[in-house]
Amino acid sequence: MSFRDLGIVVIARDEGERLVRCLESVHGQGALVVYADSGSRDGSPERARAMGCEVVELDPVRPMNAARGRNAGFARLLELRPDLEYALFLDGDCRLVPGFLEAAHAALERESRLAAVCGRRRELHPEASPYNRVVDLEWNTPVGESTTCGGDVLVRARALAEIGGYDERMNQGEDPEMAYRLRRRGWRLLRIANDMTLHDVALLRFSAWWRRHRRGGLAYAHGALLHGHEPERYQVKTCASILGWGLVLPALALLGAPFTAGASLALLGAHGLLWWRVRAWRRRLGDDARTAGLYAAFIALGKTAEALGVVQGLVSLRGGGPARTVEYKDYQRRSAA
Repeated sequence: MSFRDLGIVVIARDEGERLVRCLESVHGQGALVVYADSGSRDGSPERARAMGCEVVELDPVRPMNAARGRNAGFARLLELRPDLEYALFLDGDCRLVPGFLEAAHAALERESRLAAVCGRRRELHPEASPYNRVVDLEWNTPVGESTTCGGDVLVRARALAEIGGYDERMNQGEDPEMAYRLRRRGWRLLRIANDMTLHDVALLRFSAWWRRHRRGGLAYAHGALLHGHEPERYQVKTCASILGWGLVLPALALLGAPFTAGASLALLGAHGLLWWRVRAWRRRLGDDARTAGLYAAFIALGKTAEALGVVQGLVSLRGGGPARTVEYKDYQRRSAA
């Protein structure tokens, strides 16, 4: 099927062959493709041009992040196609799955107040590490009306323009924050059952997985500081839960140990309750017992990393400091060094 009423924005930095495979996956859709590059050193802009893409290279004078890349790509789409109806956003480490665009496009055509449609993102190599496996499970969210979306999403151009695009102040967590502002303006979001993209998270070490969770905590804190005063209390409850499980409970257990002959360490057993609750939730989603247990264990352990991110965000951002980007992929950290 050829799509003349939509454009595609791909963002990346130093994704190399992953970017090439991403661009190959959208070739032949009949849509204009804009690649927005955030300072790659691996020749990504040249590769994208050679593949027929319109390329936008972000000015390094300003801090670069995913939100800025998406906005720059979207702006270029509208310059070239002012009558554009829809925009598909893809991360450069993903590949579009055939059939998703047809299903998502049809859903937007049916419902005029539907602003965004996403599907099931899957990991390319869930078997490569337990961290990859857990991330693959993380993408398996309920089908139907949704409150949020990720970086891969088909968006109604008018709706995105109405809210001013992505918030470039957010160095992480910009996707759910954008979705929140859409909902606040009365737009709806939908998660359909179709597979959407194949993603290469490339988490092969514990340290990378830990950074990813810390990044999540920082994003939650930033979102709460921006919108926590509004009626929905955006991300406030999430931050409180993270701090309770990941910081307050361990601190009480450890600091109280000298005064309770170690009895306070029993508080750490409460993480077993968290594990059980998360495991039960995953079982309801259809995971087998072993898979649900693995996911729950990593979620419980990750609360401490998330809590460190929340604290970092609350301290630095409330104090007027700049938002910090936490890079979690090892190959991107090396390229930035």
